[in-house]
Amino acid sequence: MESSNIATANIDYPRGITFEEVWAALKETREAIKETDKIVKENAEIMKKTSLEVDKVTRQMGRLGNSFGELVEHLVLPNIEEKFNALGFAFTKSGPNVRVRNREDPNESFEIDVFLENGDFAIAVEVKSKPNDDDVKEHIDRMEKLRRYADKRNDRRKFHGAVAGAVMNDTIRKYILKNGFYLIEQTGDTVKINIPEGFKAKVW
Repeated sequence: MESSNIATANIDYPRGITFEEVWAALKETREAIKETDKIVKENAEIMKKTSLEVDKVTRQMGRLGNSFGELVEHLVLPNIEEKFNALGFAFTKSGPNVRVRNREDPNESFEIDVFLENGDFAIAVEVKSKPNDDDVKEHIDRMEKLRRYADKRNDRRKFHGAVAGAVMNDTIRKYILKNGFYLIEQTGDTVKINIPEGFKAKVW
């Protein structure tokens, strides 16, 4: 019988996975799952705290948006007469929450957050935490009602309007000034009257 001339090839067969290696892989997987659970729980706690803080801020802004008593009493009213008089207005009287009731036509009744006056003219100030376009339009309507109310009583004083706010952007600033209202902004614990060059207050 002739001997074979074919050489036997050296083949490396894959070795089997040992129990120790499987166990180590399972331990790593288990640790990874535990770490993932920990991260998920931490994120859930953070989200819960964040949600509570958002709710708290929302409630505070809601109270501020619906009631301007504190904003008027503690920020605007103590400073506004002084600020306007420094510009030469010489107001002799100011007060918050001036209510005008027209018994003949309830639709003509209105309320002014802050009213500054002297013998010649007066300024009706609308106070908002964050004024918007609708607030400005409502104040225009309020000023027209004030003019009609005064005319019926032979009150010939000139009336100006102003909008005061704690938070404003450039768009609402321009809209307020465009409609002839004085612009009053919060700055720290006081307010400033923003009167740009060329501004002309509307007279009602």
